[in-house]
Amino acid sequence: MATIHKIGRRKTSVARAYIQEGKGEIVINGKDLDTYFGTDVLKYKVKQPFLLTETLNQYDVNILVHGGGITGQAEAIRMALSRALCEINQEFRTVLKPEGLLTRDPRMVERKKFGQKKARKRFQFSKR
Repeated sequence: MATIHKIGRRKTSVARAYIQEGKGEIVINGKDLDTYFGTDVLKYKVKQPFLLTETLNQYDVNILVHGGGITGQAEAIRMALSRALCEINQEFRTVLKPEGLLTRDPRMVERKKFGQKKARKRFQFSKR
């Protein structure tokens, strides 16, 4: 099996996942999964596609991710891995699609407008 390359996005985070058969090692930006993500919730988000498809220790994954915060990065990685697993086996799509792992979340931060404090918040209005 050759290396499969897929991209996942969330907010401003972009994750590139390179997946190939192996022992289940997950390397993110040159660091181990446990070193890169401190909390168990974020580690679970990264491993979720493998847990749902029951392929936890079958693939080695090398991930390059940049932009955004750690939660957005974890969700971008999850999407990239889900897309890669669907390319390996089309039957995984029926498991991953209902969980929402193949759907790009379109929500982004709204831009700040001029003459205002933030995107929606205004400066205090004074009548007199």
